[in-house]
Amino acid sequence: MGNTRPEGQLTSFRVGPHDGRMNETHYTTSRRSLRVFHKMRLQAQGRSQDGRKFREICETLVVNAHGALLMLRHEVDSSEMIVLVNPLTQEEQECRIVFLGGSGERGQRVGVEFLTPAPHFWGIDFDARALPQSGEGGQAH
Repeated sequence: MGNTRPEGQLTSFRVGPHDGRMNETHYTTSRRSLRVFHKMRLQAQGRSQDGRKFREICETLVVNAHGALLMLRHEVDSSEMIVLVNPLTQEEQECRIVFLGGSGERGQRVGVEFLTPAPHFWGIDFDARALPQSGEGGQAH
């Protein structure tokens, strides 16, 4: 199943004229928050495809203020609900499964969306990471 959510679609793409140097690429998306590559072990609990309850330690690949992409060993269905538990804070977040990716040795890539935004769940300051660095002028490199 591919990305069916319009928020993640590429809305504009422009490459400058070729002059022998590396081109600068500008793009915009309508994502609600910055994505960050962040590996973190946490607990996931829910129901697998066969309807049985599961609880497992999984690992995130990418996180944002509204959810994550993680590796899950149990097979789950899209739109099902799971609960993630941050092991450092014991905070729980209810999530909806919004993406099912490929499977491999470590499990299946599963995209989850928090039912309510939780920008501090991961212990990352997404606002600070989104600010352009001085001297960059806010352009992508």
